[in-house]
Amino acid sequence: MRSPDAQQLGAFSHVSEEDRVPLGHPIRKLRVLVDGVLGQLTDLMDARYAAGGRPSIPPERILRASLLQVVYSVRSERLLMEQMDYNLLFR
Repeated sequence: MRSPDAQQLGAFSHVSEEDRVPLGHPIRKLRVLVDGVLGQLTDLMDARYAAGGRPSIPPERILRASLLQVVYSVRSERLLMEQMDYNLLFR
């Protein structure tokens, strides 16, 4: 079973994460590109998952995290998860 790719914005801050990232930062352009490509793959990913069972981590989220790992040269998944906790660019 595939979970939806819901993104939570502004959980515990008065200023949204979108407002904290500079407008000209390359990660903004990359996000638009990646979201477009992953949007086209939604039907394909839906077809690959069973209708029942435990919900999985959305594959879009895993692919975005893997891309960030490559772009920012993070050595391991463990360090990537640590970076995601405190680096606003990764959100």
